[in-house]
Amino acid sequence: MLTLDSFKSLENGEINKKEFLKLIKSNISPAKLEEVLYDLDYEQQLYKLQAELVNLQKWITKNKKRVCVIFEGRDASGKGGSIRRMTEHLNPRARRVVALAKPTEVEQGQWYFRRYIKEMPNPGELVFFDRSWYNRAVVEPVMKFCSKEQYNKFMIQVPKFENMLYEDGVIVIKFWFSVTKEEQLKRFESRLASPLKRWKFSPVDQEGQNKWDAYTHYKDQMFANTHTAFSPWIIIKTNNKKEARLESLRYLLSRFEYEGKGNAGTTLLIDPNIHISYVEIHWVSKSQFRSIFIT
Repeated sequence: MLTLDSFKSLENGEINKKEFLKLIKSNISPAKLEEVLYDLDYEQQLYKLQAELVNLQKWITKNKKRVCVIFEGRDASGKGGSIRRMTEHLNPRARRVVALAKPTEVEQGQWYFRRYIKEMPNPGELVFFDRSWYNRAVVEPVMKFCSKEQYNKFMIQVPKFENMLYEDGVIVIKFWFSVTKEEQLKRFESRLASPLKRWKFSPVDQEGQNKWDAYTHYKDQMFANTHTAFSPWIIIKTNNKKEARLESLRYLLSRFEYEGKGNAGTTLLIDPNIHISYVEIHWVSKSQFRSIFIT
C-alpha cells in the first residue's frame, strides 16, 4: 500500500526508484499514473529551466543589462502564475515585479507613459510587468476607461516609445498569453468556488466574457500596430498552464547568450505548437487568424 512512509523510504534510500514506481503502479489507476508522471516531468523541467534563469540573471547583473519582460493577455490567462515561477528562485535584489494599480488623479493628468518609465529596469536588473502600458491598447478602450482621443494618441506614440527604449539599450520582451473563451470561463468558476482565489475575481473579469469580441477587436489592432522588429509580440497558448510556463521560460532564455547556457541539462528549444510570433501569422486572413489565436 502506498503511504507517506513509502515516500520517506524513497527519500532515505531504503527503496530505489524502480521499486517505488512499481509500488505506485500497484496503487494508482493508469489514468492517474499518467497524470502523476506528467506532473513529475513538468516539475523536473521547471526546476532545470529555473536553474538556467538563475544563470541568466547572473549574466544580466554582471553585464549591467536592462531587461523588461511584459506579460499581457486576457484575465485568467496565467500571467501571474508564470511570473511567480520565473521569479521564485531569482535574487530579489536584482529583479522586480511591477503590477500597478489604476492611475491616481495626479497620474491621470500626466503623460500616460510617465508612471511606467519610473519602473524601468536599472543596469543589471530584470523587471517583470504583470500588465503594462498596453492596458490602454485593450482593456481601457473596451471598458471605456479612456477616450477615443487618448486611445488614438497611445497607438501612435507606443511604437515611438518602445523604439526609444530599444535605442537606449533596454531589452523589452512582450508576451501575450492566449486563452480560449471556454477555458477562461472555467478558470473564473474555479476562482469563485475557492475561498483562497475569490479575491482574484472582479466585475471587470466577468465583462471579459461578455465583451469577448470587443477584446478580440482591440487585441488585433494592438498586434497590427505595435508588433515591430525591435519590439515583437510573442504569443503563448495558455490553455495548458504548465506548458505555457515552460515555453515562456524557454523563449526568455533563448533570447540571450549567457555564461553557463544549457548547463542545467534541459532543452531550450521552443515548441512551435505553443509559442508563436505574431509575424508568423501576419499574412493569414482575419478568419484564419481568429481560428489560430482564439483569444
